[in-house]
Amino acid sequence: MASNGKGQSGNTLDHQTQVVVVMIPFPAQGHLNQLMHLSRLILSHNIPVHYVGTVTHIRQAIHRNHNPISNIHFHDFQVAPFVYPLPYPNNNAETNFPSHLRPAVEGSLHLREPVGKLLQSLSSQARRVIVIHDSLMASVAQDATNMPNVENYTFHSTCAFTNFIYFWEEMGRPSFEGLHVPENPSLEGCFPTEFMDFLTSQFGFLKFNDGNIYDTSRAIEGSYIDLLERFGNGKKVWALGPFHPLAIEKKDSKESHSCMVWLDKQEPKSVIYVSFGTTITLAEEQIKQIAIGLEESKCKFIWVLRDADKVDIFDGSESKRNDFPNGFEERVKGMGIVVRDWAPQLEILSHTSTGGFMSHCGWNSCLESITMGVPIAAWPMHSDQPRNSVFMTEVLKVGLDVKDWAQRNVLVSATDVENAVRRLMETKEGDEMRERAIRLKHAIQRSIDEGGVSHMEMESFIAHITS
Repeated sequence: MASNGKGQSGNTLDHQTQVVVVMIPFPAQGHLNQLMHLSRLILSHNIPVHYVGTVTHIRQAIHRNHNPISNIHFHDFQVAPFVYPLPYPNNNAETNFPSHLRPAVEGSLHLREPVGKLLQSLSSQARRVIVIHDSLMASVAQDATNMPNVENYTFHSTCAFTNFIYFWEEMGRPSFEGLHVPENPSLEGCFPTEFMDFLTSQFGFLKFNDGNIYDTSRAIEGSYIDLLERFGNGKKVWALGPFHPLAIEKKDSKESHSCMVWLDKQEPKSVIYVSFGTTITLAEEQIKQIAIGLEESKCKFIWVLRDADKVDIFDGSESKRNDFPNGFEERVKGMGIVVRDWAPQLEILSHTSTGGFMSHCGWNSCLESITMGVPIAAWPMHSDQPRNSVFMTEVLKVGLDVKDWAQRNVLVSATDVENAVRRLMETKEGDEMRERAIRLKHAIQRSIDEGGVSHMEMESFIAHITS
C-alpha cells in the first residue's frame, strides 16, 4: 500500500488512459467494503481505480478484504490526527447508534483538500475522471463539480426501497398504481440529532451530482429504482449490484476459519447464524438473554459476538465479551459455537448447513443473505436498518421480526429470541421463507448472467462513463 496519497503506481497515468475512476468511501466497515467490491467490478473492465481515505481506513479496507486486489491505486491521506484517548464502544449507551465513531467521520471530512488535488492531477492526464463517492462524503467530493472533465456519482449504501420511502414521505405519501407500500417506522430513534445534522449537511451537496448508484438489482427492486428515477430530476439511477461475489470459493480445512470446519459437520439448513455487524455493541443483560434464548431453542447456531468497531481498529487488542450465564459455552458444546473475532460472513451464509440469519439488517447483510438464499430474523438497531427490515419482512417476505421497532428500548427477552429462532428454523412459515429466499437467489444469479438485468445495467454504466 502506498503512503501519503501517492497510490500504488504514483499519480502518473499511462498516456493511453482515457477514463479513471476515483472511489471515496465513508469510513465505516460496511461502506468501505461495498466500494472495495465495486472497485473490483470496475477493474474487470480494464478501467483504473483510485481508492481514497485516511491512512487508518485504507489499512482497514485492505486488511478485511477477503479478495485483495493488487492493482487498485490506494491513496492513504494524512488528515488531522485523532485526539487520544479515542471514545470506545459503549455497551451502556442509551441507543445502539455508534456515536463513538464521530472522530472518524470528522477526520474524513478533512479529505476534501487532498482529494481535490488528486482530482486535478488526474483530470490533467485523463480524458475523463469518474468520481464515485459515498452519499455521506458528498462534501469531500464537491470540488469535482468545478472540473470540466470530472463527473460525480453518488453511491447510496442502503437499498432503493429505504431511500424511496424517504422521498415518498417528503412528497406526502402519494399512491402509485400497482405498488403496495407497507407501513414503515418513522425515523425517530434511527439517528442521534448531531448525526441527522451531518446527514442534512451532506445531502445539500447531492444536487450537484451526475447520477446515483445503488448496490442492488432491478431483479428485486425494479419498481423502487424506477420511482427514484422519476423523483430525481432526470438523473439516472444505476442498480449495479450485487457488488459482492456470488460464488464463494470453498477453502481447504487448513485455511478455513474454525467455524467453517464445524459447519461442515452439520445437517443441511440446520444452523442459524447470529451476527449484528460492525457497529453494534450489545449490553451485558442483552447478551445473557440471547444466550439463554439460543440454548433453549435447541437449534444449532454460530454466534459472532464482538463489540462495535473502534475508531481505529488497530488501536490495541479487541475486547472479548464473556457476559454469558454460568457454564453456557460448556452446555452448548456441539450445539453451537461463539466466534469472538472476525468471521467469514459470506462463507457462512453460502454454506449448505446455514438455514437462517439473525441480523441487524444492515443493507450489506440483507443483500448477502438474499443472494445466498438465507431468510432473516430481523432485529434492527439504528440508521436505515428498521426500514431495511420492513423490505425484508413485508416486501420480499424472506424474514420475520424478532422485535417491534416501537419497542426498541426494551430488553429483548430470552423467550423472544427462542421464539424467533424456532419460527425461522422449525416451522412451515420458516420453510416458505427459505423457499422464497432461494427463488430470489436464483433470480439475482440470472440477473448477473449475460443478458440479465444486472449484467446489462453494468454494461450500460461502463459504456456511459467511457463513451
